[in-house]
Amino acid sequence: MNPTIYDIAREAGVSIATVSRVFNDSNCVTQKTREKVLAIADKLGYHPRALAQSLARKKTRIITVIVPVISNYFFMEVLAGMQDKIADYDYDLQIFNVKIADNLLNQADHIMKRGWGEGYVVISVHLGDSEWELLRKYGVPVVLIDEYYSGFDTISVDSIEGAYSATSHLIEQGYRSLGMICAKPDSKPIVDRVLGYRRALEDAGIMVDSQMIVTGDDMERDGFTESNGYQAMSKLLTLDNPPDACFCASDIQALGAIKAMKDYDLRIPIIGFDDLEFSEYVGLSTMRQPMYEMGSLAIEKIVERIENKDTDITHTVFSPDLVLRASAPAYAGLANRDERIAGSES
Repeated sequence: MNPTIYDIAREAGVSIATVSRVFNDSNCVTQKTREKVLAIADKLGYHPRALAQSLARKKTRIITVIVPVISNYFFMEVLAGMQDKIADYDYDLQIFNVKIADNLLNQADHIMKRGWGEGYVVISVHLGDSEWELLRKYGVPVVLIDEYYSGFDTISVDSIEGAYSATSHLIEQGYRSLGMICAKPDSKPIVDRVLGYRRALEDAGIMVDSQMIVTGDDMERDGFTESNGYQAMSKLLTLDNPPDACFCASDIQALGAIKAMKDYDLRIPIIGFDDLEFSEYVGLSTMRQPMYEMGSLAIEKIVERIENKDTDITHTVFSPDLVLRASAPAYAGLANRDERIAGSES
């Protein structure tokens, strides 16, 4: 059972009112008593939420966004949708950058226990159910983007469907040896996209070759980087039997993969995942996920839950759309593969 201010007051030998004054920074408490109460609270594992304190006086009207990396195209698109949508409500956004290299659970726990917001939108922080349950104990409204936990509202894209569609398109164009560029193997988007890729191959009667599923060595930002894509494509192109085409787990990795193909003077069809702004300009075929719309919907959901905590929990899953451009056009047939082979022999 979680400790209460009653437990603290009993052990400290003071009144409940005194404990309350300590947590509300009242001047009507001696320094000695303040230190004693705080020490006992820390020993018992009691952490008063600033949100609860502020609600006793007035609402903070702040929504806190917890995000691993701000300088990331995916997050920037999602945040753009959030910033535009919040203009419809009487709330402000504050953003906390939680570094991948650190303990995500501890940082999220640190932010929530101090109540730095009336509600929280957590983007691409991948934790196990037992870890999410630890955060749920604070009883604050939470919406997850790009993650799933049954106890919180969630917004995501069907990565299995997206990977399946991308891989199936390449198979339909006649390609049978298909590579896949991954990122952090145990991250949920990658687990799902590998599953979709494998399922498409199996449904087409093509044996899955584990050598064709690769990632680069650069695991910064969970591997969703240009350098990771470059390294991964380099591995594929130097295989004894390189792939005829490739599905890439993200557009930013696909950009690195395209640079690697240029350096190796080998070109194969490639499909990314995201449809970031630059993708159109480099002619990258991709699976479009509605990042801006996801951010906008997250604001709608978190405001609704702040104002009505009894609202039913919802799990929204968007279907990605295949956007075909020069890197993997429709009806490419086997022409690109033959051109690649000819180019490698010259």
